Amino acid sequence: MAITTERKAELIKEFAIKDGDNGSPEVQIALLTDDIKNLTEHLKVNKKDFTSRRGLLQKVGRRSSLLRYLRNNDMARYRTIVASLGLRR
Repeated sequence: MAITTERKAELIKEFAIKDGDNGSPEVQIALLTDDIKNLTEHLKVNKKDFTSRRGLLQKVGRRSSLLRYLRNNDMARYRTIVASLGLRR
């Protein structure tokens, strides 16, 4: 199921660096993480939905590259987003 407009607005407001910010790596990572969680739940029920599985893998790859970018450029921001989203157990 796609992310709702209200949920998307909440995530943008929570992770935005300044007002009107919806393109920073933190916001993109938060939105992708929410999509990944939704797709994971969907795939637990629909095991043979290979198209959604491919979309999930693409989103995981995109999030991974954004996290790598953030880690290489600003370690403090990287640690903050990882801790707030509960990634990298």
